[in-house]
Amino acid sequence: MLIFAVTGMGGIGKTALALEAAHRARAAGWFPGGTLFVDLRGYDDDPVTADQAVLALLDALGVRDRDLPPTTERQYDAYRALLAERRDRMLLILDNASDPSQFVPLLPGTDRHRVLITSRDRPDALPVRLIDLETLDPDDSVALVTRALHGTDERDDRPAREPAALRELADLCGHLPLALQIAAGMLRRRRQRDVASVVAGIRDAGDATAVLDHGSPGADLYGRSLVLRPVLETSYRRLPPDQARLLRLLCLAPGTETGTEAVAALADLGAESALSLLEDLAATHLVAPVLGGSGAASAVRWRLHDLVRGFGASVVAGDAELREEGEAARERVLGFYRRWADAADDRLRWLPGMEEPERFGERGQALAWLDGERAGLVAAVEWGREERFAKTAVALAVSLGEYLAWRRYFDDWITVAEAAREAARLAGNRLGEAIAWDHLGLALEAVGRVEEAIDAHTRARDLYQTAGDRDGEAGAWNNLGLSLVAVGRVEEAIDAHTRARDLYQTAGDRHGEARAWNNLGLSLREADRVEEAIDAHTRARDLYQTAGDRHREASAWNNLGLSLREADRAEEAIEAYGRSLKLCREYEDWNGAGQTLNNLAVAHRATHHPAEARAAYLQSADAFTRANAPEQAARARARAADLPD
Repeated sequence: MLIFAVTGMGGIGKTALALEAAHRARAAGWFPGGTLFVDLRGYDDDPVTADQAVLALLDALGVRDRDLPPTTERQYDAYRALLAERRDRMLLILDNASDPSQFVPLLPGTDRHRVLITSRDRPDALPVRLIDLETLDPDDSVALVTRALHGTDERDDRPAREPAALRELADLCGHLPLALQIAAGMLRRRRQRDVASVVAGIRDAGDATAVLDHGSPGADLYGRSLVLRPVLETSYRRLPPDQARLLRLLCLAPGTETGTEAVAALADLGAESALSLLEDLAATHLVAPVLGGSGAASAVRWRLHDLVRGFGASVVAGDAELREEGEAARERVLGFYRRWADAADDRLRWLPGMEEPERFGERGQALAWLDGERAGLVAAVEWGREERFAKTAVALAVSLGEYLAWRRYFDDWITVAEAAREAARLAGNRLGEAIAWDHLGLALEAVGRVEEAIDAHTRARDLYQTAGDRDGEAGAWNNLGLSLVAVGRVEEAIDAHTRARDLYQTAGDRHGEARAWNNLGLSLREADRVEEAIDAHTRARDLYQTAGDRHREASAWNNLGLSLREADRAEEAIEAYGRSLKLCREYEDWNGAGQTLNNLAVAHRATHHPAEARAAYLQSADAFTRANAPEQAARARARAADLPD
């Protein structure tokens, strides 16, 4: 006997799939003995028991009234005997089961027939072939609504007129078939309105379930109510208290996916306890596991459907005790993120002689953790706009700057810096506000918004000066100089870098002094003061070597190569680029490697070595691709193609 179970969250379309499959199978002649169907109503307040269901099945098989055995035990015997006598294969559909006790007594005692069960809960303890349903693909979601509208009126041109709004509506429905059906029904009823009006209503309300249920068109083809919230409520009410608590808290987590460790922090549980509860929730399809590359339990991340997240958040918002429980949970996970982001940042900035950072033994481990948690980290910083979380959010934002710059996630960096700026202002943290403005300036310049970057660095400089933080002031002058040279204000840039250098020298900060010399060299070269630029980059290189900062030494070598090439010292320039490239590859700095290779290609081109130039351009394109810089990669390939054979 083969038993199949179609499982998935409420509203995913289990019953519809089972019935459609049954109709097609019968049309194909797979089940000449016919089909039996019983709705077990497992998630209603009064579920159908197996004892009640067997009476309905016997009735369908023609056993009723006087022929019905008087006891339950004999009724089961009669049911199994009838199935055993049937030579033609039958299909038994046991729909909407919430517990094995509802369907196990109804299984035929023969291998001849087939059984199809639908349930929101995965029956893992039984030898059942599982078919887990996922939400629809976005294109399929759009197609479902489009077909529903055209089925009523083929002249309905709203899907063609508003493709972007229809796709957004599908996103807001979480690509859940039940929600999409309700949305389609609303649009059929509101024929004079456009799709965008429904989208706007959901956006304004902030709760898709409330809007969709309020406009629900009634029942579906099977007579079932087209409503969302009761479906979610019944699943939630069935959970044991510890699972219900974890689900509520997980609905408050930052980001769309959350790692097991972060969930444990959120719920104030040990990792194993949290993992066990998450696995139980996954069996109910209220939480979905997302495996990482290694497949280890620690690499698993957990995702909630958007409608489940919205439902859980509304449950918390409606109860004062649950709200405080939720705020405490958010504090815990924010503290968790701050601790490990700070440790990861320490590893990224680590130099020989420094104290070894906590947890992360090498850069790759720190980057892997930050990569995995990035969405949650960015979202958690935005909590800083609430006073309770402002102080910790600022500290978290500061820890993310080096990483976001390294990975070139500039949009995220802007988001983080803006949120940190507001949080610092809310917390009265002037120094934190200065750091946030400085980071914002760096991110803005990276995306080409240079005038805004100049304003941001100027604000940072002034705040540092007011706070009496000379080291921070030096950094702001340094970054301001970079933005000034980008808009051609070279003399002002030279002055800014000189001020930064002098402040660092006064403080005895040789590492900061190296940065200032390196950037001063760039400005001097732009002013055609090439020999001075060569001297500045040489000083920067030597200071970085003394500090043991091999990564930034690579930048100094690259910039030195630029100035040497400007001075017509091509062979020395090529040697400098080679030194830079070796160090960039050592640190897996693919953006730095791409820039150095591009400069190397220019040097080869200038010395009439097209083959070497082409090879360097193509390697530059590969490096930029690895660095998430597709535009630079495309330009490098185009330059390679332009070279003569």
